[in-house]
Amino acid sequence: MIAGLSQGTLVVEAALQSGSLITARLASEQGKEVFAIPGSIHSPQSRGSHALIRQGAKLVETAQDVLEELRWPQAVLAMTNEAAGAVSAPDDDLNHPHQGLLQALGADPVSLDALQARTGLQTATLQAQLLELELAGQVGRLPGGLFQRLGQA
Repeated sequence: MIAGLSQGTLVVEAALQSGSLITARLASEQGKEVFAIPGSIHSPQSRGSHALIRQGAKLVETAQDVLEELRWPQAVLAMTNEAAGAVSAPDDDLNHPHQGLLQALGADPVSLDALQARTGLQTATLQAQLLELELAGQVGRLPGGLFQRLGQA
């Protein structure tokens, strides 16, 4: 149903045997665009996305990649560019209040326990900082209790 109602299908994370890949196949069979976000080469949950990219799915790094491919109006593209600039600007600020946590996050998904070990922060403090960063669009909460830094070059 998702593949039939949409202009395209974006797969963020998928194992090799997953419903996401079934939806992507159905979208492709209907002539719809298929997009995939690559993940860590060490994650089994990224193998499906990587397989889709090898099969010709469009690689996506930003929302703008999808909007451009679907030929959305320039006004929408300009709004996403402004939003992306607003979200990523604090990352570059060395005086950011949670700079140590941002550095500890790294590029790959990480668990709360691993972040505690890296930062030495108490659980309540760490969770509060993660929530602030999540609300600011700088950190994403992933399935399995993992966290990942967003918008990092």
